Amino acid sequence: MQSIITSKITPYRLLFVATFLVFVVDQITKAWIFCNLDLDSYYPPDSIAVIDDFFYIVHIGNEGAAWGMLSGYGGLLAVFALIVLIAIYLLRDTLELHRKSMQYAFGLLTGGILGNMTDRFVHGHVIDFLDFHFPFTIPWLMPTGRYPSFNIADCGIVVGTIIYLILSFKIEAKNDS
Repeated sequence: MQSIITSKITPYRLLFVATFLVFVVDQITKAWIFCNLDLDSYYPPDSIAVIDDFFYIVHIGNEGAAWGMLSGYGGLLAVFALIVLIAIYLLRDTLELHRKSMQYAFGLLTGGILGNMTDRFVHGHVIDFLDFHFPFTIPWLMPTGRYPSFNIADCGIVVGTIIYLILSFKIEAKNDS
């Protein structure tokens, strides 16, 4: 029995390792934030200045998705996250998860999804804490120069998605030639 389980898991070990690492680092950092900063510690002196006028550690409860979109629909977002995880599992052959590079991309992505989904179930919102202020503005993204706060899980989701897109374009270009 043990070898059957091992034989099913071993080909995806990089996926599981990347998922585990993103999830654990995300949850450890969020636990520290939860225990050490009051919720909504967005402004000094409640936030921690890492680099004055540029990078701060804050404690924000994001009830929505990226940039607070769909705020108030945390339950729906958690269900959507669960559906995405099931889809990744069911489509693992189509997504080419046998390839190590795809395992890395989807490991980052699933670790991030699990991290934020855990927050929604435990806290009722996602804990965001990385806060950057830029000396310039982008009207449609950060009109004040302040980028929306985010967390390690968000980093995993964004980087995993970017890696997946790059790999997909490379595969497509290779198939076209």
